[in-house]
Amino acid sequence: MKTLNNKTPKKYTLKFKLSFIALFIATIIFQLFANGLVNAAETANKPSTNQFTIKVIGQGKPVILIPGLMSDQRVWDGLSKVLTKHYQLHLVNIAGFAETPATTSPSLLAVKQQLLSYIENNKLFKPAIIGHSLGGFMAMWLASSAPDSVGAVISIDGLPYIGPIFTQTNESTVASLATQAMQINTMYQGMTQQQLSMQSRYGLSRQATSTEAQNTVMAMIEQSNPATVGEAIFTLLSTDLRQEISKINSPLLLLGASGGFADSAPQQAAAELYQQQLTALPQAKLVMNTQSRHFIMLDDPQWLNAQVSEFLDAAL
Repeated sequence: MKTLNNKTPKKYTLKFKLSFIALFIATIIFQLFANGLVNAAETANKPSTNQFTIKVIGQGKPVILIPGLMSDQRVWDGLSKVLTKHYQLHLVNIAGFAETPATTSPSLLAVKQQLLSYIENNKLFKPAIIGHSLGGFMAMWLASSAPDSVGAVISIDGLPYIGPIFTQTNESTVASLATQAMQINTMYQGMTQQQLSMQSRYGLSRQATSTEAQNTVMAMIEQSNPATVGEAIFTLLSTDLRQEISKINSPLLLLGASGGFADSAPQQAAAELYQQQLTALPQAKLVMNTQSRHFIMLDDPQWLNAQVSEFLDAAL
């Protein structure tokens, strides 16, 4: 397993003493519990009938890119410039995240089903799937649900099961976190966009390093639909792919981020937790970036572009 070393360690304290990198939703959820936000929802997004929109650019073998929670295709701006030289990119924007209007019935399961239909209807031959965070989870979900229809998979700081992010152990199960999943969903259903934005600012520095990158992330959050976010988190906590990934028969690369930690011990703990989640797919490759935070494409774009390009060139 390859790692990068931090040249300029920075002090970094993680609430609840998590021994691994906190993904984007962790801080938001903890702050919600702390502040008790359960109010009537008022959203600015208008309903739509589809679970996502897709923009197609470039020519070549197909690559589908899926953003993470409360994100859209803007996270792929840098990577897209590199990949469009050789591949046809299908940029997914999930309804209710960032500027894509929400659907009245948000469902990650429906997103998965509609993406599989999109692949079939457009006759995409084993497209590579690249996803960030929630998008990485979705990439693995697609590949394990239809292994003969999906090509290489790259997950950027997204795990087969998000539960251990909160519990610090891969012993956690969907059943053990069922109550928390319901409570979290209920809170998001009763939240305004203003409250969502306000709470998200608490953990913004843990997701990206520079002010410019943080502003990019925040701009997407401020347009996201709280009810859609709640349903997505509920699904992530209620769907465990740790065994399901054994069905994947294409190459899989997981790029993890532990740059929020200054010390080697929590960085190693993060790497071990990530590796444990890949036990059912021993041929999967894990590479940790110990300099970047969750939005690797914003913190360390050159490293990310190189890792993705090298993997796709070998796999496609």
